[in-house]
Amino acid sequence: QVQLVESGGGLVQPGGSLRLSCAASGSIFSIYAMAWYRQAPGKQRELVAHITSGGSTGYADSVKGRFTISRDNAKNTVYLQMNGLKPEDTAIYYCNARATAFDSWGPWGQGTQVTVSS
Repeated sequence: QVQLVESGGGLVQPGGSLRLSCAASGSIFSIYAMAWYRQAPGKQRELVAHITSGGSTGYADSVKGRFTISRDNAKNTVYLQMNGLKPEDTAIYYCNARATAFDSWGPWGQGTQVTVSS
C-alpha cells in the first residue's frame, strides 16, 4: 500500500487560493480512486473530492465550482486546487486512496492544515 503525504496548507484570506499536494510513495497509475477529505474542529471527517483512475471526479456540494481535484500519474501526486476559499473551508485536509473498487480507504496520514481567516 502506498504511503501518502499531504502538503500545501496554510493561512489564507477569504477569497484566496491554495493548492494542496498529496505525494505517494509509489505509483498511483493503477489505484482505483484517490480522494481529499477534511475535518473541521468539532465536526466529522467529510469527503471533499475524489478522482478515479479513469479521470472521473466528484465533489461535495459545498465545494463544487471552487475546488478542482487532479492527478499526475507521472509524478505520483494528486492535487486539490482550492479557489474562492471561505472561513468554513478551515479544516485539516487529508488525502486517501482506494486500491480497487472493493477496497476501503486506507489509513489516515497527518493531513495539512488550511485556515481561512482575515
